[in-house]
Amino acid sequence: MKTITNSLLYVLAFFSCTFLSASQNFDFFYFVQQWPGSYCDTQQSCCYPSTGKPAANFGIHGLWPNFNDGSYPSNCDQNSPFDPSKIADLNSRMQANWPSLACPSSNGNTFWAHEWEKHGTCSESVFDQHDYFLAALNLKKQYNILEILQNAGIEANDGTYSLSSITEAISGATGYTPGVECNTDEAGNNQLYQVYLCVDTSGSNIIECPVLPSSKCSSQVQFPSF
Repeated sequence: MKTITNSLLYVLAFFSCTFLSASQNFDFFYFVQQWPGSYCDTQQSCCYPSTGKPAANFGIHGLWPNFNDGSYPSNCDQNSPFDPSKIADLNSRMQANWPSLACPSSNGNTFWAHEWEKHGTCSESVFDQHDYFLAALNLKKQYNILEILQNAGIEANDGTYSLSSITEAISGATGYTPGVECNTDEAGNNQLYQVYLCVDTSGSNIIECPVLPSSKCSSQVQFPSF
């Protein structure tokens, strides 16, 4: 009887550990917002959505599950394709806050499908499809990067600002150090492109980043108009 009991406990412990490791398949999220002026001001250029030119504001790029070592899971569930009907109630907020600037012009579904299928499916231990997009929209509403920068005197007027002033403005407002990514315009100027905030596995609270993304920024960064 003792041998059977011990065996049973071992089996239960094994499946318990397996379940926990399967359900906790990432360490944190990157919540990434991109500046449309910098997306468009490159050799690749951009195409406005079918709904027209987006507002001059940071737009959501994605909510990406990540590991503490800087690697990340991707395309975790081929049986969970993007379904626009599941986020129909969010459509107006998606159009306003998560616009696609890729060419050719689109209604956003291709962009959102990519984000869900590559990244969102790796967070299914936390979110279904609807709640994944809702979580990103709520984070965008909570952390208005453009407003934070404007309050620090950093304007999207083609001016040049120190990278440290941008980072300090965001960390001062949020309490946590952001990741800042730059790209290069046609003239070769280094410009503010994306801001990364790290979020806990609940998808609702920002945290100190376990690892920051590659910056590609110089010490002085242009903030282009849009």
